[in-house]
Amino acid sequence: MIKKVELPLRPEELEDHDLIRRKAIKKAGVNPKRLKDLRIVRRSIDARQKQIYFRLQVELYLDELPSPSIPLLSKLQPVHDATRAIIVGAGPAGYFAALEMIELGLRPILFDRGKDVRARRRDLKAIQQSGIVNPHSNYCYGEGGAGTYSDGKLYTRSHKRGNIEKALQLLVEHGATPDIMVDAHPHIGSNKLPNIVGNIRETILKHGGEIHFNSFVTDLMIENGEVRGVVVNEDQQYSSEVVVLATGHSARDIYHLFQGKGILMEPKSFALGVRVEHPQPLIDQIQYKTATRTAVLPAASYRLACQVEGRGVFSFCMCPGGLVVPAATAPGELVVNGMSMSRRDSPFANSGTVVAIEEEDLVPFSDHGILAGLAFQQSVEQKLFEYGDGSQQAPAQRMTDFVNGKKSTTLPPSSYIPGLYSAPLHELLPEGIYRRLRKGMIQFGKKMPGYLIEDANVIGTESRTSSPVRIPRDKISYQHPEVSGLFPCGEGAGYAGGIISAAMDGQNVARAVSRFLNDE
Repeated sequence: MIKKVELPLRPEELEDHDLIRRKAIKKAGVNPKRLKDLRIVRRSIDARQKQIYFRLQVELYLDELPSPSIPLLSKLQPVHDATRAIIVGAGPAGYFAALEMIELGLRPILFDRGKDVRARRRDLKAIQQSGIVNPHSNYCYGEGGAGTYSDGKLYTRSHKRGNIEKALQLLVEHGATPDIMVDAHPHIGSNKLPNIVGNIRETILKHGGEIHFNSFVTDLMIENGEVRGVVVNEDQQYSSEVVVLATGHSARDIYHLFQGKGILMEPKSFALGVRVEHPQPLIDQIQYKTATRTAVLPAASYRLACQVEGRGVFSFCMCPGGLVVPAATAPGELVVNGMSMSRRDSPFANSGTVVAIEEEDLVPFSDHGILAGLAFQQSVEQKLFEYGDGSQQAPAQRMTDFVNGKKSTTLPPSSYIPGLYSAPLHELLPEGIYRRLRKGMIQFGKKMPGYLIEDANVIGTESRTSSPVRIPRDKISYQHPEVSGLFPCGEGAGYAGGIISAAMDGQNVARAVSRFLNDE
């Protein structure tokens, strides 16, 4: 018999396992002799009152022990001689699709334009320290995708889209801390994800899959409305009657390829704005009512949203104890993103603060057709880059100056390694975007007193919130409606928004591939 209870614990009680046991037994009202095991299945922080609590959901096993768990990796069998299926992209969608295929008895063949996770670090160092952008290996492209070096947040609202527990358990079996199975907002950290991603690669290779890095898919082979394979690096052809397209939200080449071949795409909603960076102790003070939190409490975060002139303005990808990083994917662009290490111990907190983009914003780019949103993104990124000195230094303002439409004379300290310089973002951003950001920040300052301060940096530009394009697919078969055997997948196709939702979409697509190949 299993009985579930919820326990509120003060931070100093969290590591006292005997106390948790006693409290759980008392709350459940059971005889202690009946308790055979106790497991914490969910842990969250409640900071709404002056006294901060951790809220634990606990399962008590009475008169019986829990069934032993079977490792997911034990279900994988060799697939060296199995039917091949091509996957384009080695991010979470591509890698979790590959793991699922192996479980289903298929042989995944992966191609990624970037480098393996360790070799990729040299290109990140080049963009950070020298402003050199490798268009095939950067914070967005390469093994593990954008999530590897941009925080590793695992929270998702996509509970109906797949098996979250399976995705998390696979991460644990490849080296992630088991805490991600119970934390309400699980997080791994950009310092630990590379090893986990490398371990997933070894699992795929060990069981017979193939992974090809520095392999840029430059064309799709299509005959009579059926996919026949891919062309890599302009002249290498690889055949397969299945292609899973898991290229991520910044793979603009794919959208241009589809447009050139006349393959159906659809416009999709997205957002654009800035990244806001505060001192972390200030966010701790606001959220926890103390700037000197104990080691048990994680760096405090926030989530803010409002409506301004009929548009959503909201915080996005909040990185407590984090760093702002350059996320351009081509020379001549200025893009910033956020990341955190596992301990989230940076003295800064940063978050995207963005405005929903609507059709009226895209009117000047209508000659780009379905790629109008893409052209809009690029125009903002390029304008901010051209305003600077040709490096990856980012334009910034103090938040109070941004709201008041005044160029800053000085800037607060920042985590952004290439450096910041003072710039009139209120003039550089599209007028409607700036106007709504300004009004949104004023509202956020009222919702969260202390948010709107001069010691916060507003940094341009946060433009890669999601893809502005969706590659359509059938709801049941997961195939493109015009190309049999082509399976759009993950963030780049418009069906995910983060590591876990992308991973689950990869698993769903892999199962659809299995049904297709087995004529089910």
